[in-house]
Amino acid sequence: MSESTQLLAAVEEIRELVRLMAEPAIAERDAKRRAELKKIVGSSARKAQAVLQMDGTRAQKEIQRETGIDPGDLSKLVKRLKESDLISGDGKQPQLAITVPTNFFEA
Repeated sequence: MSESTQLLAAVEEIRELVRLMAEPAIAERDAKRRAELKKIVGSSARKAQAVLQMDGTRAQKEIQRETGIDPGDLSKLVKRLKESDLISGDGKQPQLAITVPTNFFEA
């Protein structure tokens, strides 16, 4: 493993630790937006999986293929998230505008 690869791995680990420590403050700051996100997603596991895939690197078709969500449902979901300012960009490669932990939709 090269020195730069080791350094990058260490930085990524530090970033994840900082996110973990900052989560309570982020949750408080984004409480209203997170509540709206949960309201839009509801109890649908596929919608929750799709939202967690919205990182700006995947097209809607890719998200649909990876999660198994109906294409029409995904399109409507993206539209509702866009109307609520919960995603950024044009929606073709949706990116969630807030950060949520991977277990956000559990419980």
